Amino acid sequence: MPPKQEKLSIDIVELDSSDDEGAGVPVVGITKPDTPHGGKSPARENPGGAVPSDSNYKPLDSRSFWKAGNFEVGRIKSAAIHGELEHARVHPKFLHSNATSHKWAFGAIAELLDNAVDEISNGATFVKVDRISNPRDNSPALLFQDDGGGMDPERLRKCMSLGYSSKTSNSTIGQYGNGFKTSTMRLGADVIVFSRSSHSGRATQSVGLLSYTFLRRTGQDDVIVPMIDFDISDHWAEPIVYGSQDDWSTNLKTILEWSPFATKMDLLRQFDDIKSHGTRIIVYNLWLNDEGIYELNFDDDDEDIMLRDEANHGNTSKTNKRGLELQSHISYRLRYSLRAYASILYLKKFTNFSIILRGKPIEQFNILDELKHVKVITYRPQLAGTSKEILVETSLGFVKVTPSSVCGFNIYHKNRLIRPFWKVTADGSSKGNGVVGVLEANFIEPAHDKQDFERSSLFFKLETRLKQMVMDYWKGHCHLIGLKPLEPHLQNLQRESFVRPQVQVANAQTQSPTDFQTVKGIAAHPRPHFRPAQSGNSGRTNCNRELPDVQRMTGNATGSVQQDTQIASSSCMSIDQICEENIQLFRRCESFIQRETELKRTIEELEKELEDTKKKSSELSLRLESQKKLKLLKQLGQKA
Repeated sequence: MPPKQEKLSIDIVELDSSDDEGAGVPVVGITKPDTPHGGKSPARENPGGAVPSDSNYKPLDSRSFWKAGNFEVGRIKSAAIHGELEHARVHPKFLHSNATSHKWAFGAIAELLDNAVDEISNGATFVKVDRISNPRDNSPALLFQDDGGGMDPERLRKCMSLGYSSKTSNSTIGQYGNGFKTSTMRLGADVIVFSRSSHSGRATQSVGLLSYTFLRRTGQDDVIVPMIDFDISDHWAEPIVYGSQDDWSTNLKTILEWSPFATKMDLLRQFDDIKSHGTRIIVYNLWLNDEGIYELNFDDDDEDIMLRDEANHGNTSKTNKRGLELQSHISYRLRYSLRAYASILYLKKFTNFSIILRGKPIEQFNILDELKHVKVITYRPQLAGTSKEILVETSLGFVKVTPSSVCGFNIYHKNRLIRPFWKVTADGSSKGNGVVGVLEANFIEPAHDKQDFERSSLFFKLETRLKQMVMDYWKGHCHLIGLKPLEPHLQNLQRESFVRPQVQVANAQTQSPTDFQTVKGIAAHPRPHFRPAQSGNSGRTNCNRELPDVQRMTGNATGSVQQDTQIASSSCMSIDQICEENIQLFRRCESFIQRETELKRTIEELEKELEDTKKKSSELSLRLESQKKLKLLKQLGQKA
């Protein structure tokens, strides 16, 4: 919506700044997100009202996200005003530190998608994610745009502030009031937001700039967010001035100098795509990886956004056929393909909402549609600190056409995927291979980056219960895919965990000399090496121990291969046996918990019954006492 020129008479205010990173330059009169009214600015007018030059628009020297926070913090300038208390500040370095909670760039993108999905209740029908070009230097920028209810000036200021959240519904995904800041700062150094909204009969449009580059280049010791607002109720853009015209002009001047848009008309033209309501977010000065290349890859697929480093890990020309089949499965592709990840990001399919990635809608994918022999298992966790139980349904099945090594649970929270293909069975065990499950765990809380769960007692109980589900399902259904449980005498062939060598040697001292030499041969074998976790352990780093080479290990012994195998078998316990023992212990624990709950209920009932009995006893005592008094009065009356 173009501004009405006679209404929009604004003087551009010139700011003094320096190209040197970290130069301490005072910036005054800029509206902070938590204060809608700025102070008086002693800035001077730009006589010609000309557009500022691009001399200050220069990216940070360190464009790698993990190195962008490495700089010295200068001396903090006092901000105490006479008669007022000093306030705690948020240094710009905190923006970077706060964003490091997102180890995975797609996790940051998912936060911004969540914000758009939460706007479905306000009429949103789509969110667009696309690559656009920064008009200043033609560098790539990331665009997020939805047609939701938009943000009025007050909501935009809360969005730009730390810890504020306007979401009060139990169904919304966002809850901490921190996702916008962490996600945008994880993807790029700077973000500019355009939003249109109609609230209480007043239509407004607002612009806010959160620029790590601006804060660093001008040496700020507090997070300053320039914002400008317009009233568009009368079909033209009239500035909303909270303090003075100079304050408003200072904010506009800063936005024009540090954003991708060098003129006021270019800035306002961004509202043309928003129509009557919605939000447009542009993240620019995107971060680079350690090789100095953009972390997000827009070039390999015109309809997708890829994670460059993750994709490169899977590109090996010598990968065998089974490895290629595994890499084509969504459990692997979601690590580097945004289209794959976003397709399973939400459990329930949208009816009137689309995620449009680079011009093409994402087709939602439910992994349950790709499973066979599906079974629904009911789980009733007891909420911590209460005796209340809730019903949770878990669906399990075998993958149809993919390699059997694909397994794990997709755990959702409030319809949002938190842990994809979480492998709960032990590494090296064949039990559970090919078994995939899905459940919505709203009874446990996700971590702040929404890529894992808080490590609570409920979480650990859930983990144990899921292990039991997999084992029980495998025993009852593996024959349907041509497999059968291993016989007891064959289970030793799948041993993985060996006790420490010194323990084996100590145990061998009581055996024959030949046996002792054999065990020493086992102890002399080098330790098994470790390899990184597979895709099923997303969001948490595990170490999976390689299977020891038993033939080579026992070849150094002075006994036969059979003797070595028997000693190793007798001195260690297989993973499967440990799992079975854990499951039995879990079942006993669950039965004890159930008995404890029943006993507590019995105690409560007995205490209540005792209380009622005491009341009745008191009432009877009072009645008896009153009757005694009446009888005594009658006797006295008769004597008189």
